[in-house]
Amino acid sequence: MRLIFAGTPDVAVPSLEALVASPHEVVAVVTQPDARGRRGRALHPSPVKQAAEAHGIPVLDPAKASASEFIAQIAALEADAAAVVAYGQILRPALLAATRLGWVNLHFSLLPAWRGAAPVQRALMAGDDLTGATTFLLDEGMDTGPVLGVLTERIRVTDTAGTLLERLARVGAPLLVQTLSGLEAGALVPEPQPADGVSYAAKLSREDAYVRWDRPAHVVDRQVRGCTPAPGAWTTLPDGQTAKLGPVSPRVGRSVTVPGQMSLVEGEVLVGTGTEPVALSWIAPAGKKAMDADAWWRGARLPEGAALGEA
Repeated sequence: MRLIFAGTPDVAVPSLEALVASPHEVVAVVTQPDARGRRGRALHPSPVKQAAEAHGIPVLDPAKASASEFIAQIAALEADAAAVVAYGQILRPALLAATRLGWVNLHFSLLPAWRGAAPVQRALMAGDDLTGATTFLLDEGMDTGPVLGVLTERIRVTDTAGTLLERLARVGAPLLVQTLSGLEAGALVPEPQPADGVSYAAKLSREDAYVRWDRPAHVVDRQVRGCTPAPGAWTTLPDGQTAKLGPVSPRVGRSVTVPGQMSLVEGEVLVGTGTEPVALSWIAPAGKKAMDADAWWRGARLPEGAALGEA
């Protein structure tokens, strides 16, 4: 089957690699335009573009996937279907109609739960025990198309958004290949998504990542893991500067109870929350590299009762 692949970040690469290794032919890859780095003017190709070029696959990187010229390019490829994993642009009906069998999206949630841009992050922050991956046919809605395939994955207590997304990308790649093969064979019947159980996963903002220490320890734990590695959980330091935080660990029975207040207990930097304290793993004050929390504590020489967060 002649396929187009659309994707951009690292999590899309396992699916592209799996399709290249399959009996299907990837005739073109669509990705976001090269991005500028945070510093300097150098342009950086997306991970998907780099993978495609390593395999000698033609790459298309339109600024707007809705442009008529780009749609004409896609139609001219006469592809049987297209596969999409975290591409990053909305695909309009005219583009969706440019392949014979449609566009199959691999989404990292159990639809209709967590439709939208940040399903893994939102599942972690909500305290879900189970997640997974879903393949479905794209339509005009936001992750509303009929389902073709599903797999489930248990969320581990130590998972961050980064580790969970990496795992789902890896196990989801074979599901995408199987779905496309089943679609080609006519063996799959798309199933409409149920009306019940719909939830939305909006992209995380900087405000979403700000730690409020008066919340219960388990809520703080979920928030920090859901925001790791991006956008990065953060707090304010006693001097008013900001700092990013690594995953925390609730410590039941420990004595720190004032939200935000810190203390060093048995080599761990504990921070009070609305319930039991949490132990910091690492901290990265603004403009500095991440360091172990105890090393930061020793160097900071904070006064008794020093606290993180708003006073």
